[in-house]
Amino acid sequence: CYRENILKTAKALVEDTKLLVSGAASSQDKLAQAAQSSANTITQLAEVVKLGAASLGSDDPETQVVLINAIKDVAKALSDLIGATKGAASKPADDPSMYQLKGAAKVMVTNVTSLLKTVKAVEDEATRGTRALEATIECIKQELTVFQSSEVPEKTSSPEESIRMTKGITMATAKAVAAGNSCRQEDVIATANLSRKAVADMLTACKQASYHPDVSEDVRERALRFGTECTLGYLELLEHVLLV
Repeated sequence: CYRENILKTAKALVEDTKLLVSGAASSQDKLAQAAQSSANTITQLAEVVKLGAASLGSDDPETQVVLINAIKDVAKALSDLIGATKGAASKPADDPSMYQLKGAAKVMVTNVTSLLKTVKAVEDEATRGTRALEATIECIKQELTVFQSSEVPEKTSSPEESIRMTKGITMATAKAVAAGNSCRQEDVIATANLSRKAVADMLTACKQASYHPDVSEDVRERALRFGTECTLGYLELLEHVLLV
């Protein structure tokens, strides 16, 4: 029942995505209508996903987290898409903002597809861990793209904060190695959930610290490079766990 409702609402959201993209080239009224419609649809989708997660029961909290993470990814992608749509409104077809809009729409559809795959996998215990790991790998790749963009963070933090956040990577790495050894679905799911948070926190802290007023251009470049290399190394580790 929940799966059917999620599928139906997700399809409606994909249609809203198309309207948002086409709305950038039309009137402000149509764009506002598309944005409002997508906001209503994501609210409905979040509700049915939460009901679906609750139906799993409290004895499987890690799988509940996998579902909630999937809808959070969709919501974040929609927010970015609406922002890109506003930036591209009334611009010519070859304007850079139009390419950003297409990229945001692609991420949006990718995340909706990922949500649907996750919902399907939840019903099959044998594939839950694999699917959770695949979704985490996709999420980390998207986080890395944001990290590597030229966008300056809204706030800065101290280098000490960045160092503190690397401890989460160390813990997640140990968990990933253990999951690769045990091959138990619950261990893999827990690894997937921990990994996405650890890497996202590290990337945020690293970028914020690299833009601290006391940090030189040279140190900033090195910090950003090492943040990227750390993430790529961690992605490689997760790919190995997925293979195992």
